[in-house]
Amino acid sequence: MAISKESNNSPLPKHTAVDQEDLVDDNTILVQRTLRSGQTISYHGNVVVLGDVNPGAEIAATGNIIVMGALRGVVHAGAGGDENAIVLAFKLQPTQLRISDHITRPPDNEAIDTAHPEMARIKDGVVTIEAFQTPPERQAKP
Repeated sequence: MAISKESNNSPLPKHTAVDQEDLVDDNTILVQRTLRSGQTISYHGNVVVLGDVNPGAEIAATGNIIVMGALRGVVHAGAGGDENAIVLAFKLQPTQLRISDHITRPPDNEAIDTAHPEMARIKDGVVTIEAFQTPPERQAKP
């Protein structure tokens, strides 16, 4: 799918300044299934999974990793050294999470139950996990 930069019939409001070239990325793979134990994906770019990443499954990407389900396996975003890479999941419960050369794992015996997607990223040199916030223009209005 190509997005034309010259299109005058843009669905975006005129006050929103978005360079459409920033929306196009030919370096993303879409995985339309759950990854089971023993399955591995290694990709030079971004990885989007429409499913879960079960314990024992692994994903390594030089870009971002987005899981539209539960992430319970091992992930390595920014595998080429990109500290701006993120890991986003509906349920972020990895056995190990890496971003660039930073490695972390969840604390032992900690019950994690969140109703919101979470994002892991490098902030001040440390892997930080926070609730994913949708931009204000995308939030439902009362």
